[in-house]
This record gives sequence, structure tokens and C-alpha cells, in this order.
Amino acid sequence: MIPDLIVLRLGELTLKGKNRHRFEKAINEQVRRVLRPFPKLNFIREFGRVYIELNGESFPHIAEKLKKVLGLGSFSPVLTAPLELEAVRLAAQEAMQAAVTDYRTKETEIKFKVTVRRVNKSFPYDSQQMNKLVGGSILRAVPGLKVDVNNPDIELKIELRDERALIFSQVVEGTGGFPLGTNGKAMLMLSGGIDSPVAGFLALRQGLKLEAVHFHSYPYTSERSQQKVKELVGKLSAYAGDIKLHMVPFTSVQTKVHQAYKQNLLITILRRAMFRITEKLADGSGASAIVTGESLGQVASQTLASMNAIGRAVGIPVIQPLICMEKQQIIRIAEMIDTFDISIQPHEDCCTLFLPPSPSTNPNLRVVESIESKMEWLEAELDEAVKQTETIWIQEGGQRHSHASFF
Repeated sequence: MIPDLIVLRLGELTLKGKNRHRFEKAINEQVRRVLRPFPKLNFIREFGRVYIELNGESFPHIAEKLKKVLGLGSFSPVLTAPLELEAVRLAAQEAMQAAVTDYRTKETEIKFKVTVRRVNKSFPYDSQQMNKLVGGSILRAVPGLKVDVNNPDIELKIELRDERALIFSQVVEGTGGFPLGTNGKAMLMLSGGIDSPVAGFLALRQGLKLEAVHFHSYPYTSERSQQKVKELVGKLSAYAGDIKLHMVPFTSVQTKVHQAYKQNLLITILRRAMFRITEKLADGSGASAIVTGESLGQVASQTLASMNAIGRAVGIPVIQPLICMEKQQIIRIAEMIDTFDISIQPHEDCCTLFLPPSPSTNPNLRVVESIESKMEWLEAELDEAVKQTETIWIQEGGQRHSHASFF
């Protein structure tokens, strides 16, 4: 079956509340952006739906793009027919034959039902009559079928609308969530591991627009490790469009902190420094929060006491989408968004440099602040790291352009 159009159903969250019109506008803009490579498409908007007339464009290629539209609940490829009984019957037979071909795995009867929704009340047959008229014609035309209205393998849906009939059986799940950027902007602290890209995806799905921040300790960490992070941002940009990536040189801060203090609170102090730099970048970007990939209890810096001591370094909210998720749940999402294979590639993490023998899992905030107060040079070092930050625009599939520094 070669569909004539696609019907898009906006996510349930998008249709609720006073912000519905703003959400609809945002998701329509995103749909048009991802489908820009298909110039023949024609878009028709209705309440809670968008119809896309294909005009010969490829449905499979378009479907891959639509699966990554944030806020989209589901979509279906649709055959259209004139509002005439015989035309609807013929189109329904074609759609069912295609559905049977896709579904059949063995030589057994396939159960089906027809569900007709008569929006156009001037059509001469009501929904129940059409169910029987169309269902009977399908049974005669397509072998190997059996009617089962309670537990069908295939449900063929027909909508009799004002100007034409829409016939479809396939419903493709969308990403769901909120449309991109409708709930504000945040900074994603992105390492090269599994967790932080997943946290970024979940934040995007909640309607946050993201800029990514990565800390590197070149030459202690290689350029390959930086390239890996760019590839991860490229995967997220498939959902978000172009994303700014701030590459923060952390070597000087890390070295000087280590020279001044080498004991069990070193990781806590360095993580607080990263948070403070990220907050400075957020101030310059108009972001209102920080997103991180912590999952409670996974490593020493992710105990409740450690996260409290680290998070207190900044005055803006810290969002932790993975906080109560198990590792296997996180991995499943990483595989779904195609970041897992990149994340498991070997890389040097600046957080593992100068690691103390026994990092504290229960840091005392007052002790940490007392140690930092003796590092009178620390604030200037953080400001210098911000000044030396390289900002790169990343689009799906690669780097677009860069700026030498953030400010």
C-alpha cells in the first residue's frame, strides 16, 4: 500500500491546559523543520491533528523523521477515497491486503474488525451499516480472514470526513512528551558515558531546550574523547535540532585544586567547580536549570549526601531525570535513542584524573566550604575556564561551526 497522506496525533500532554495553542504551534514548527527535505508535502491543520499530504514523497523516510518529533503522540499512513460506498470498499480492501501481508507470519486465519467513524453525517450509511458493508467486502476479497470484533489482530479504521474517507490500520507510536522548548531552557552536563545523554533525552522530552556542557582535561584526555561527546550531541540533535555544545577546558582548575588538596573530598570539590562553571554558562545563555545524569547510589559522587554537597554550589535548580532509575532501564533508553554504542566506546573522563584512594561518600558541606574558602584563586580560575570555553553548534550528523570562546 502506498499511502496518500499521514495523520499526526499530537501527544496528550500537548492538548491539555491553557497552553494548548502554544504547544500546537511549537510541534507544528518542529514537524515542518524535520520534514524540510521533502518539498512536495502539503500540511493541513485541525484540532489536535495534522494531515500531511504526501504527493509522492516516501512514507518510510518521513516516518523515521516523525518518530523523533517531541510532543507527537502517534501517526498513521492513510489511504484516501471519495465519499462513495464502492470507492471506500475498494480502498479498504487494498489497505487490508497490505496489512495482512505485513502481519502474516504463518498460514493461519487472521482476525480483523472494521471500525467506521462517520464525521460527515450527510453520508447515507451510518457507522454500523458501514462496518458490515465494508467488512463483508473485505471477507470476499481477501482470503484467510476471520471477523473478531473483541480481539482482532488487525483493526481497520475508516473515518468518513467532510470531503473524503480516510482508511488506515497502522498506528506508529511517537516520542510523546512536550513539544521542544515549551518548558524553558537548561544546561546539560554531558560526559561521554551512558547516563548523561539519556538524561538529556528525557529533559528534551519534557519540553526543555538544551545546551550541552562538556569538561575536558586536554592533554590528559584525548581529542577522541571530545569527538565522542560531539557524536552524542549529534544523536540528541535528531530530536532537538541544532544544539550548542560548550567545551570547557578544565585542566588548569583540576591541576590547581589537586595541588592544594589531595584528600577524600577532592571529587566533591571538583564537581562543585563544574557546577559553578555550568551556572555561569547558564547565566550567559538564559538557561534556568542544570540537567545531570546522576542515578542515586551508582558511584561515590551520587550518594544523597554527595549530591546535596555538590548541588549546593549553585543557586539554580538541578534536574536529575535518572535519579531513581535502575541501570538496565537507562541502558534500554540509550539503545532506543542510539547513544549506547557510542557511550560504551573507551574514553578518558576528566573526573577520573587525580582520583583519591577513598573518595568520600558522605561529605560534610561545612568542611567542603571551609576547604574552598582557602582557595582564594578558585573563583578567578572558574571565570578563566568560562572565558576559554569553545562553543560549537552541533547538528544531526556533525559539527556546523564554532566560536573560540563563550564570552
